[in-house]
Amino acid sequence: MEKEQNLGDKESLSEDQKNKDASNEVVSQNIDQKSEEKNSEEKISELEDKIARTLAEMENQRRRFEKEKEEAFEYGGFVFAKEALNLIDNLERSKQILTNDETIKNSEALKKTLEHLDIINKDLISIFAKNNIRPIECLNKKLDPNFHQAMMEIEDNEKESGTIIQEIQKGFTIKDRLLRPSLVGVSKKPDNEENDKKNKENKQNLENK
Repeated sequence: MEKEQNLGDKESLSEDQKNKDASNEVVSQNIDQKSEEKNSEEKISELEDKIARTLAEMENQRRRFEKEKEEAFEYGGFVFAKEALNLIDNLERSKQILTNDETIKNSEALKKTLEHLDIINKDLISIFAKNNIRPIECLNKKLDPNFHQAMMEIEDNEKESGTIIQEIQKGFTIKDRLLRPSLVGVSKKPDNEENDKKNKENKQNLENK
């Protein structure tokens, strides 16, 4: 009887061990399964991130291409337009040479020639305007380094310093871009007035202190 009981106990322990082993195996399988699921989710997340980055980069490249294409279309004639401005410059020089020529001064021939040159000049300006090439208005305006280039200073009692009072060469823009700056002469106060102004400013600064 005692032997039978011992055998029964052993069988019971063996059965318990089997159950524990089976339970541990199930737990281990669950852990492995969860680990695999987690790894799969991480891989999917990484792939989704890579796809999103790739799509974003493709969109950026498309936008850059569209911008470059638009600029090439809009400003493709930039160099040609800049060279074409020489026509206007040459017309202006021709007018000045003819006007200063004493042999034909005040003659009817000179008058008609200048009229024809003015007509050609207006036609050129009109053609440029149709292609978004426009002259820069500068006379009596403050000097703007973005559009004007000062070539000289001219003493003037009436104008505020830095005011454009002479246009040496006309400047142009093409759409919103500078084609070439206006070459100009700007006003400055005579030295004595400039000194008086500085002295007044210094005196006011001392009084304020």
